[in-house]
Amino acid sequence: MTWNATVLTLYPEMFPGPLGVSLAGRALDSGIWSLRTMNIRDHAGDRHHTVDDTPAGGGPGMVMKPDVLASAIDAVCDGGDTRPRLLMSPRGQRLDQNLARSLAAGPGAIVVCGRFEGVDERVIKARQLQEVSLGDFILSGGEPAAQALLDAVVRLLPGVMGSAQSAVAESFEAGLLEYPHYTRPRVWEGHEIPEVLLSGDHGAIADWRYAQSLALTEQRRPDLLSGRNGREVSAKT
Repeated sequence: MTWNATVLTLYPEMFPGPLGVSLAGRALDSGIWSLRTMNIRDHAGDRHHTVDDTPAGGGPGMVMKPDVLASAIDAVCDGGDTRPRLLMSPRGQRLDQNLARSLAAGPGAIVVCGRFEGVDERVIKARQLQEVSLGDFILSGGEPAAQALLDAVVRLLPGVMGSAQSAVAESFEAGLLEYPHYTRPRVWEGHEIPEVLLSGDHGAIADWRYAQSLALTEQRRPDLLSGRNGREVSAKT
């Protein structure tokens, strides 16, 4: 079954962008997922196609109008559309691997790309938009964030990645950062590949990789370890 994405944006020409190449692009061409874009401006009723207005109560910038955005959302959602409605927003739920997996397991997503100072709060509530954030920083608009979200989800769809094991071993899949990688040549600029990786002892290699992942996570992202019950392997191994 095809995973269906619909992106509502003021700049449809930004898509597919990076989603049209590499893994996501090949999956798009093969029909594993589909991408439809809708120009929000097409749903403005006036001759100037106005999509924004000044904020109530004053303040800088402009705000996306609820009537225009609601009309665009309604145009892509029929009564039986069960896809989640996502709004890319810096105040939203942080995008993580759990959310990506949850979205990949569903039928697709409707992704709204905000612009200006934000979106009228009434349309967020009335159309049940789920706000999603990439992190604690501000972008010029929701389009780059939407592309990142879709890439994270699409690569998890069945048939997209060449090896299912590749996804299992990646950062965050086990709640840890990924272990270091090495390849030939065996010695490069005086630096050698760790001996354990050349030993052929798969158990020892697995333990070394886990210990390295744990050590890196303790050093760089200790927040990921809060309340985590993992394997009893020392990070100092």
